[in-house]
This record gives sequence, structure tokens and C-alpha cells, in this order.
Amino acid sequence: MQYTPENPQYPDNSLPINQILCGDNLELIQKLPDCSIHLVITSPPYFQQRDYGGGMGNETEVNEYIDKLLCLFRECVRVVKNDGSIVFNIGDKYKDSNLLLVPYRFALVATETGLVRLVNEITWVKRNPTPRQFRRRLVSSTEPFFHFAKSDDYFYDFKAFLADENTPKQRNRKDSTKLGKRYFELITESDLSEAEKTMARQELTEVIQEVLQGQTYDFRMKIRGIHAEPFGGQIGGRTLQLKNKGFTIIRMHGNKLKRDVIETSVAAVKGNKHPAIYPVEVVEEFLHLLTPAGSLVLDPFMGSGSTAVACKKLGRHYIGYDINTEYCKFARQRVSDIQNWELSL
Repeated sequence: MQYTPENPQYPDNSLPINQILCGDNLELIQKLPDCSIHLVITSPPYFQQRDYGGGMGNETEVNEYIDKLLCLFRECVRVVKNDGSIVFNIGDKYKDSNLLLVPYRFALVATETGLVRLVNEITWVKRNPTPRQFRRRLVSSTEPFFHFAKSDDYFYDFKAFLADENTPKQRNRKDSTKLGKRYFELITESDLSEAEKTMARQELTEVIQEVLQGQTYDFRMKIRGIHAEPFGGQIGGRTLQLKNKGFTIIRMHGNKLKRDVIETSVAAVKGNKHPAIYPVEVVEEFLHLLTPAGSLVLDPFMGSGSTAVACKKLGRHYIGYDINTEYCKFARQRVSDIQNWELSL
């Protein structure tokens, strides 16, 4: 159903659903009730990088910048639901030819509050970084997005993240005659007992048939005394199989690994006056991963409106803040230009 003030999911009638408000984000966020937001995702002004038309980012010392950011972060933790998440994108800064590691300083301080745990650092890889010709260092082409959670019960739609990469790989059948041949040889060469060798050959034959029939994409076999045991001495199913049976078979289904990397181009929006836009596509991946449809998302540094645009496209509600009136005006127009939005809860 459509959002209404009477909807018990949002008991506070004053929540500015689907609005971008101009003002101080610390003052505005304090008006939100506890545990009212599913996801906070934002990209604060970077330390001493650009003039965004507001105070944040112009501090003289990096510790002052982090302290200010932490004040807002604590409020973000307060307003996020127990099964919600907080995602901060923070850029780094060189000072006197020294990389300050600002994002990681902030991440450490945030986790040291004891209010959150750091689930992942997701790396945004820029396909088209700003072309610069440094002679004493390399061009920066990545930025971190830190995913924080208040509890272990955070919403997580693993399969929806980078869903276009989920298509299982197709196996090349030309090498099917050699499939498993080397493992049969290793079984014969091993120190397994005859009973163990018989069992190993039988299960190896079965998994080869699964591959040939398309039930399994590929497999790996580990044999006691030939292959190394799992690193670190962790006691698990495969370790126990190596010990008790003399071998273990690992089936693979062809799905790509869900890596902590998002790769996109740097965004460019016609008519935009904001000096740094992060791509809508990046926000969309976090919405897929961390929010159900119809959820409420907060961006306390809305800037050019990328978060609101992504929410509108994917059927999420949003609240945005920015201290710069010109950015707010542009962001509102950018969102209104998206047509055919049907949002239901």
C-alpha cells in the first residue's frame, strides 16, 4: 500500500518522506525518531578537497573533521533500525605528499564507539578516473564504501547484489574425456587404504557424471597425504572428511563470487553544479543488497541527489538533507525528472 501518515511502519507523522530538505543535517536528523530508517547511505564532503558551499570538509585538522563526522554518525546509528545498515563513502587526502588515510581513520573511530560493527569495505573502482600525470605517485582510481551494521540481524539480499553477474558459467565440454583423470592417478599413488581408494574412485566417478549431465559445473578433490589440509587448522566438514574418509570432493556450481568491488564510470550529469557526483548505479547496488522494496533511506549529504534518484528508480522511500540551497534545488529537479514512479509498500 502507499505510504500514509497512519501507516504504523512510520508512527511519526512528521517524517519528511520523499523530501530533500535544505539545512544543517545534524539539526535535521535530530528530529527523526529512533529506529525509523532502514538504510543510511551517504558521501560526506571530503577533507580539504573541494568547497561544497558549507562548513563540512573545510576543517584545518583531519581529527577535527573526523570528530564532526562522528557526531553525525552517532545520530545515524540512533535513527537506523536494528536490522538496518549505514554506508559511508569517504575519500582520502594527500597533505605535504603524505596520504592521510582519512577513510580508515574514520572507520576505526566509528567501530571503537561500540555502537556498530564493520561488515565490509566495498571498493568502488572508477573506470574513468580524472586523468592526471603524477610523476611521484599513481593516479587514485578507487574509493571505499564502509558498510556498518547495528546488529547481526541486518537485512542482506546476497543474491540481489550485482545480479547481472549471477549467470552461471557454461562448461567447455571439449575436455570431458580428461575430466578427473589426474585424480584417479593420485588416488592410486596415495597412501589410502584399499577400502578408502575404492570409495574415492566411486565418489569421483559420481561427481564426474554430475558434471557431464550439467548438474555441477566443476569440482575439486583433495586427498589425504597429497593435498594440504585447509589453512589455519580449522575443524570443518572438509577437514573431517580428509581425516575420516581420506578424501573430500568440493562441488562448484559456476556462480561468480560476490566480491567486495563495484566497478562503474564516474558520473556526469548535464546542468549539475555539484563538484563531485557518485554514480546512481553504485547506490542501486547497496539498495539491492541492504534494503527490501518500500524501505526508507536517509542521505544526510544528499548533494546532487544520486541517492534519491536510485530510491525512486527502485521503489524505495528517501529523506535527504543538504546545506547548500542550490544543490537541493538541483537534486529535487533531478528526482522529479524521473517518470512513471509507482511506489508501494
